[in-house]
Amino acid sequence: MDKSKPQGRIEPYHHPAAGWGALKYVAINLIKEKVAGGNYRTLFKQNQPDGFDCPGCAWPDRKHSSTFEFCENGVKAVAAESTTKRVTPAFFEAHTIEALMKQTDYELEQHGRLTDPVVYDALTDKYKPISWNGAFALIAEELKKLSSPHQAAFYTSGRASNEAAFLYQLFVRMFGTNNFPDCSNMCHEATSRGLPMTVGIGKGTVTLDDFELADTILIFGQNPATNHPRMLGELRECSRRGATIVSINPLRERGLERFASPQHPIEMLTLSSTKIASTFIRPKVGGDFALLKGVAKRVLELDDEACERGVERVLDVDFIDAHTHGFDAFAADLRAESWPTLEAESGVPREDIEALARIYANGRRVIATWGMGLTQHKNSVATVQMLSNLMMMRGNIGREGAGLCPVRGHSNVQGNRTVGIEEKPTQEFLDRLGKVFDFEPPREHGYDVVETIEAMIEGHVKVFIGLGGNFAIATPDTPRTFDALRSCDLTVHIATKLNRSHLVHGRHALILPTLGRTEIDEQGGVAQGVTVEDSMSMVHISYGMNVPASKNLLSEVAIVANIAHATIGSDKVDWLGMANDYSRVRDAIEQTIEGFEDYNARIAHPGGFHLRVASRERDWKTGTGKANFVVNAIEHDTPIARAKKLHGERVMVLMTTRSHDQYNTTIYALDDRYRGVFGQRRVVFINRADLDMLGLKAGEWVDLTTVWDDGVDRRADSFLLVEYDIPRGCIGAYYPETNPLVPLSSVGDVCNTPTSKSIPVLLHRSAPPALAA
Repeated sequence: MDKSKPQGRIEPYHHPAAGWGALKYVAINLIKEKVAGGNYRTLFKQNQPDGFDCPGCAWPDRKHSSTFEFCENGVKAVAAESTTKRVTPAFFEAHTIEALMKQTDYELEQHGRLTDPVVYDALTDKYKPISWNGAFALIAEELKKLSSPHQAAFYTSGRASNEAAFLYQLFVRMFGTNNFPDCSNMCHEATSRGLPMTVGIGKGTVTLDDFELADTILIFGQNPATNHPRMLGELRECSRRGATIVSINPLRERGLERFASPQHPIEMLTLSSTKIASTFIRPKVGGDFALLKGVAKRVLELDDEACERGVERVLDVDFIDAHTHGFDAFAADLRAESWPTLEAESGVPREDIEALARIYANGRRVIATWGMGLTQHKNSVATVQMLSNLMMMRGNIGREGAGLCPVRGHSNVQGNRTVGIEEKPTQEFLDRLGKVFDFEPPREHGYDVVETIEAMIEGHVKVFIGLGGNFAIATPDTPRTFDALRSCDLTVHIATKLNRSHLVHGRHALILPTLGRTEIDEQGGVAQGVTVEDSMSMVHISYGMNVPASKNLLSEVAIVANIAHATIGSDKVDWLGMANDYSRVRDAIEQTIEGFEDYNARIAHPGGFHLRVASRERDWKTGTGKANFVVNAIEHDTPIARAKKLHGERVMVLMTTRSHDQYNTTIYALDDRYRGVFGQRRVVFINRADLDMLGLKAGEWVDLTTVWDDGVDRRADSFLLVEYDIPRGCIGAYYPETNPLVPLSSVGDVCNTPTSKSIPVLLHRSAPPALAA
């Protein structure tokens, strides 16, 4: 092998999404992870009533709908948990932290499952074994030393179960703080903050059954084939029965073009596929708000034209009159907006905006789905509210076959929020929690993710505990986040596998290994199940099937309970008793949170139960008692606009994205085959015209620097330029490699979410990595 040249290749992928390619990569991953043959059977219990929920995405399941209910990326997640590779105390004895930090995130992932609790030893720069009781005592000691409970922050990954998350928030609030940074702060926080102002609750209004009735589906800022592949099965059925599917995304993703279903033998054997989207609308990065406003303006114009002709109205006037507030002000704002502004700000020609408006107006039952392409921008809350406005114009909320459908990422990120992982809890929730458990919860709002990093930098947070996740790498402004974590007196990570965050540690540090979703969890000789809530508010129970990776693993519930017992004692809560019987945790959730009545009985039914979403029933939990049209103006003085004033058209707008062999920050392999990238991750997707304008060529290497106004040098070096079909002025690259470019202060209005989809950057020609070294 010639080590003087970077490895990898760029090669167009001409096949449909999934199909035989997916089956090939399923086999590769099972072999690479050295999954024991007996654990292959686990796949046939994935997302089944008597099995376990996928530890990956939050797309709901159709129970008993097929022989198998798993996808390629779901298999990768299960294979990662079921691997026979191990990270033992002997591994840590052989590796210093300094040495491990030189490994890539992919290499760290490949070491396998953690087996024993370990504590950092500064003298040797290594982790060494510690007993569980010793670990709990150290955490309790450091927490009790704090001068204020607010000097600790408690992070939650979306993989944590309802039971673990509920105990976690109860412990932390009894300890005395609402510092709950969580992964929702970095992804769908705009949904969680935007929708309550319009429809009264920050959740979607649809179920899977609505997809069977919808005649139009609008997909905003999503790449289902990579991020929630089982959604493609639902879209396939919709397409085949004649529903109109529209993709609204800067990138024309393969999974929304053609899909070959591995569950349908005829499609596989004939090498055929199903066309998914019939229309592709390509806004520039960050242009969705203006696009949606343009569509709404055109719908209003179409209604005016209908009135003039004396034909059926385009607006659902009955719904607007009976169920909404603020329409007149909203309509006036639309009429005042200029078409040239809407075209320029969206990056979409007026004829395409009008075509999308006609598709929407012709639909009788419309579902709008969205992902982080809408939620990781400065105007993300306004964008979610504009989408809600558009859907209300034709009464597409609270109607069968229609509604709002935010598609969450991690498997229980929505459930975590439901059971109390919330840095801004309602007073009603705190009142009920305090009453049930006989204590006075803290009332002031806590820190979210960005605020937690800032507080660590400023010395206000000294203890960081992470219930899952990879905080150091998932967050923005990577070097500053590293400095923040290293300033702590104690960092604790509850995890299944080694990741970068474990190496970016405080003065004291612990890694606490936990059971995975796929593993048998027995307490007192009785198998325990845990529950999760999917993107459509279905709550169901999950039972692991595999033998645990180590006899020295504890469940997340047990770890949280023992930390609580060691720190605040068990006078008011029998923490260890709850850890021995998870049904007792569910009883406590039932007493505390509305909608969980008969919790243990209802999850015994196949498929679980649906948590009531008031807006689905046109019950509006807003201040006006109605759904609210919200007026937001197009903002012109943005960081992107200011950067272009300084540097002109050389400024590119970076959107960070996942590769296909990736889930959140977990790197399963180095390919992104649907985009034609193999064996490498440091690539930049760029329009051919922008290459010409910049005097660059595909195949050259560049460094990226952020254009920001705080004097901090933010850069990411050695990226390969890949010519790609992406709007002018926009580029795409993978995270976490480009997270160092995201300023900590670049956040969404209201939601405070990092704007990872809209960063102004400059490109600088550089030498290939091997030659530069």
